[in-house]
Amino acid sequence: MLNFMPNLSFFPALLGLILTISLPRVASADATPTPAQDSLAFPESWVGVWTGELTISGPQGPVQQLPMELHILPLDTVDRFSWTIIYGEDKEAGARKYQLQVIDRAKGLYAVDELNSIVLESYYRPNKLFSRYLVGEIMILITNEVRGDTMTFEVIAGGSEPVSITGDTTLVVDGESIPEVRTYPIGATQKATLTRKK
Repeated sequence: MLNFMPNLSFFPALLGLILTISLPRVASADATPTPAQDSLAFPESWVGVWTGELTISGPQGPVQQLPMELHILPLDTVDRFSWTIIYGEDKEAGARKYQLQVIDRAKGLYAVDELNSIVLESYYRPNKLFSRYLVGEIMILITNEVRGDTMTFEVIAGGSEPVSITGDTTLVVDGESIPEVRTYPIGATQKATLTRKK
């Protein structure tokens, strides 16, 4: 499931499970698309080779950094694009070759096809693509956000068992019904800033 993972053995709760993606240096908040890019729809406006550095962090901060690339290129098939993620210096061994498929542009519905029977629905909102899924007992949220020629990628992973359940009561003061609220843990994160090659 978006198996972009380098060495995650540092974090036992995630052993052998995935986390994803990349983005190097922090982009300026006012980076805006060029007119040519702005006139294109997603994912056409994201086409290119994106490069940067991925930082993997645990509770105490960064534990691993490595180069990363994301190749988004049109394919011969209509409404399909390469979505190839490359981790590390060895571009052959580190390649994860997936495809991004357009499902329904009007609804912002897309899918990342891992070409191994796993297909992850993804949701596009202005400038940002979201994927959320469960792998075993690990819940993963992935976001890719593009501003001009800078992509910010972030993965947040954590357990699917709540760490607390609160609420589910009626306040004595005004009789207001309080719903049950479940809080879930955050484990490891991945973050990167990728720059589109000119």
